[in-house]
Amino acid sequence: MGYETAFKKAWEELSKLKPAKNLSVKFLADEYSIDTGEEKILSLSCNVPAKETAGILILHYLAQRIKGLPGPVWEWLTFRELSGVEGYYDAFRKRCIVPIVRKYGKNPDAVKAVLGRLPARPADGGDVAIQIEAFAGVPVLIKLWKADSEFGPDANMYFDASIKNIFCIEDIIVLAGIVAAGL
Repeated sequence: MGYETAFKKAWEELSKLKPAKNLSVKFLADEYSIDTGEEKILSLSCNVPAKETAGILILHYLAQRIKGLPGPVWEWLTFRELSGVEGYYDAFRKRCIVPIVRKYGKNPDAVKAVLGRLPARPADGGDVAIQIEAFAGVPVLIKLWKADSEFGPDANMYFDASIKNIFCIEDIIVLAGIVAAGL
């Protein structure tokens, strides 16, 4: 299913929930205005339409918010610990983990620079860790490890266990990729 089809399906699913005509949602460092009547999602910081990938996530998140969004349970899971990820790990690693290691592997402390521009805070774990609020109630934990005499630098992303009740695996990969790209 291409993005166009997924986008159309997400709008259809949201419209079945009879949402208000005008909604807003914060996604990472941006706020989006959603016009459900015109089926438009506008980034308020840039005054441009949301990219399809972000738009699909926003619509899926809004649908879950209308249905009753589960709160975080603060049980962190790696991508591999989520159910239904068989066959997706290589894509996840390539799109989400490798870019983080490439950017911060030599200097993991540099990731702290995002604390001023993303809804993020320092966290525990690894050599350096930050927790990012991707959407309200959807935290993502990123841990980085410095290289040592035995191993090269590494990173991992952790998701609150509640994410599996908010997004499907494909959405989680897209979300993680957008988070990684925004670091």
